[in-house]
Amino acid sequence: MNFIEWIKQPWPWYVAGPLIGLTVPILLIIGNKSFGISSSLRHVCAACVPSKIPFFHYDWKKEVWNLFFVAGIFFGGIIAAQLLANPEPVLVNAKLAEELSGYGITNYSGLVPVDIFNWPALLSAKGLIMMVAGGFLVGFGTRYAGGCTSGHAIMGLSTLQWPSLVATCCFMVGGFIMANLVLPFILSL
Repeated sequence: MNFIEWIKQPWPWYVAGPLIGLTVPILLIIGNKSFGISSSLRHVCAACVPSKIPFFHYDWKKEVWNLFFVAGIFFGGIIAAQLLANPEPVLVNAKLAEELSGYGITNYSGLVPVDIFNWPALLSAKGLIMMVAGGFLVGFGTRYAGGCTSGHAIMGLSTLQWPSLVATCCFMVGGFIMANLVLPFILSL
């Protein structure tokens, strides 16, 4: 098996998890930097939006590394989607496939159900709720919690921060409620 074929395969948790976890000590050792993604939007706004808003009035150039980090994630995702895409359909658990078919979701392509994630679906009530309202709630929650899941669950927990433990527990509870109570209601619209 050549390198490209090997890297296309799903990585088990015991490989991917430690690699993600090693990001924290590497960032701390190399430059005393904190891992997190949501702060990059603040840096972009501070760099691109000339205003007198105090929240965006700081030396964002000290955090330019974070913008390169996020750009690497973005372009790495594009490269992976184009060069490393698996042409096989996504394997979905039989029970999940049966439940989703009850909501009219039967077509899977790439990593997402095509029946939900496409342009015509985005213009429907279901699509607007899931993408626009959901995006707003994620953004609001990230700002309200003082960071995103990667910042709190990876960086905050590894540095033993109590607010990150509380935030991560709330993320998990919110995710369980969303997946089991709210999402079925939205999909049935």
